[in-house]
Amino acid sequence: MIYSTEDVHPRERLSYWLEVATRGYVEHEFRAEDANTFSGTVEISALPGVSLATFDAAPAHVRRSERSAARADSGDVLIAMQQTGESLVSQDGHDSVLRGRGMFLVDPLRPFNIDLKTYCTSIVIRVPRTTLEARLGNFAGLTARPITAATGVSALAMGFLELLPDQAGRLDDVAGLKVAEQMLDLLALAFTESRGAALSSPRAVALLRLKGTVERLLIEPGLKPERVAAEAGISVRYANALLAEEHTSIERYIAERRLERCRGALDDVGHAHRSISEIAFKWGFSDLSHFGRRFKARYGLTPTEYKRRVGQRMAEQPLVRTDGAIEGLTHDTLVASEHA
Repeated sequence: MIYSTEDVHPRERLSYWLEVATRGYVEHEFRAEDANTFSGTVEISALPGVSLATFDAAPAHVRRSERSAARADSGDVLIAMQQTGESLVSQDGHDSVLRGRGMFLVDPLRPFNIDLKTYCTSIVIRVPRTTLEARLGNFAGLTARPITAATGVSALAMGFLELLPDQAGRLDDVAGLKVAEQMLDLLALAFTESRGAALSSPRAVALLRLKGTVERLLIEPGLKPERVAAEAGISVRYANALLAEEHTSIERYIAERRLERCRGALDDVGHAHRSISEIAFKWGFSDLSHFGRRFKARYGLTPTEYKRRVGQRMAEQPLVRTDGAIEGLTHDTLVASEHA
């Protein structure tokens, strides 16, 4: 889907941007450097478990306040890759200036500021928190830290990420899942390298490979520890020993990741048309009763209750009518450039 201010009356462009173009991301305050000349475009696409948005925007100030962060229940983390322009990002006492190509990470659970100093083009991805933690561990020290194309790993990660918005829609679910995992592995390596962590630890490499294997095979019903360990090139005993350091095992880790994938699908407006059973079966559950019990034990709500709550939350957001207008703004002054 593409949203653009190009065909919107100049007086309504900023309202359109605030109400429609950025509504799918975390709550924030947005102030244009010049409200009279502001322009922007956002193109939304997705891979399994990961959403992508390509932003073009004129100079502006983005602020995630303490109040917004405090009431958030964000299971996602934002990773932005700036392609052109200059920006300043601040979080957790870190202030970084990006000029041209570069990446940074921000955590919606804490306040942050992003100042677009010039007209900027960026790709922003929403990554499930648990997915990123599985690869990076505690990433608090990485927020607002700039990643540039100075090294081979970071340059490769950014080059890979730049290809995805145009190609995501051409991939089926299986290929899309594999590509998403490859992208997240590359991003994790780039961020890990930036903080000087040792990538050569055999246990660390084995754990990363093990978790990547689980993500790749999650869609297989009846997935067994033996299959995962064999694909990862280690024994079941060693795999469980690696995961024991995180107080889990292969079987529990598989179940947890499947629940997270299902929760992510129920949270995603792009999957609103899918039934609960379709989502559960897609991520490897074969018994809906078992899935319902595990989901409620993990999140405190049945899948039906959770989906209803998400629907209610989406209903409270600004309404976009099928004629392209926003509720409260006239059709004559506001035309959405949306293409499925």
